Amino acid sequence: MTGNTPPLDGLRVIEFGQFVAAPSVGRILADFGADVVKVEAPSGDPLRGWGASIKDSSSWWWRMQARGKRLVAIDHNDPKGRQISLELAKKCDVLVSNLRPGRMESWGLGYTDVSAANPAIVYANISGFGATGPYRMRPGFGNIAEAMGGIRYVTGFPDRPPVRTGLSVGDELAALQAVIGILVALRRREADPDHRGEFVDVALNESVLAITEGLIPEYANAGIVQERTGNQLLRSAPSNIYPTSDNRWVAISANSTKTFVSLAKAMNRPELADDPRLMTNSGRVAAADELDEAIASWSVQHDHDSLLRLLEGAQIPSGPVMSAKDLYEDPQLAARKMIRRTYTRSGESVEMLDVVPKLATSPGAIRWAGGEIGEDTESVLAEYLGMPQHEVKKLRDLGVIR
Repeated sequence: MTGNTPPLDGLRVIEFGQFVAAPSVGRILADFGADVVKVEAPSGDPLRGWGASIKDSSSWWWRMQARGKRLVAIDHNDPKGRQISLELAKKCDVLVSNLRPGRMESWGLGYTDVSAANPAIVYANISGFGATGPYRMRPGFGNIAEAMGGIRYVTGFPDRPPVRTGLSVGDELAALQAVIGILVALRRREADPDHRGEFVDVALNESVLAITEGLIPEYANAGIVQERTGNQLLRSAPSNIYPTSDNRWVAISANSTKTFVSLAKAMNRPELADDPRLMTNSGRVAAADELDEAIASWSVQHDHDSLLRLLEGAQIPSGPVMSAKDLYEDPQLAARKMIRRTYTRSGESVEMLDVVPKLATSPGAIRWAGGEIGEDTESVLAEYLGMPQHEVKKLRDLGVIR
């Protein structure tokens, strides 16, 4: 971090989220300096128990997901807890939620309630299908959104069932859309003489649908239903992953005419570069299976490292298919300082991914790793609401807060 003020310094965010989508929004905003207060139930966000961790500790994923946030635990089954959360929301610029549809409203913390108390609030709600329409009350997870957002149908090989990517793509896409919506709404509020807030309505399925490229326009205009094509790109070729002699895989994209000619030369197959069928993208797409077979029969004659050196020397876009171990040891990521060691405020050491994107003059920063349930309850209630210590103790004794 430089001596510059963080770009979101002074922005107050309250997060009513769990698992992935809303907490990812809070993490991104915290990385760039926002004061993010994460409100958990006294039992904690279930993500604390997802994935590997040190024995009797929260998961390492949690430590990254909750980094830079102040952690408050409130029981919303108690009317006093619901009132505390509303009072906190009155003091904030942004509210983020991804709880089951109707949950925030049942607590008196829906958009109508909060905006009545704080007209300037930017209220970002992430749900399975958005706040309107016949599916609006359906619960939704990323898995469902990927299935109903179009991406699952086109992922995999044509002779096999659809597959998932192995990560929570739907949730993370929704988080990015929510961050975009929040920043747009804040910019609009800045320009509004009445300083009015906004309701940012993010649907998981629409966040997935938004990245499906030509899927909808091709069907809407020509009746084309995109099908699964395995590792091939549907609209350009050759682009795939290819085997090496040491049982590894290398991604190669030679899907412009110039790079394809360079690849043909590197393969010592000049007849491919001379074939008029292959001098246009549409011709290469039509011959994609033929090209993949030729490239694979050549790539498998080389070990992983020598193939990559050859491709790099020929200026052909390529790269290894990388595991977590490969990524951790990658010199490019090391040079970019993309894996950082940080600490919880109790001193526990954790390594995690660094902030993305990288800003030259006002970069984000990891201030601390995610901590323990309710570790900031007292300080936040004192700072935001002026609540004295004896009142905090009384509420804690009653089980309203933790």
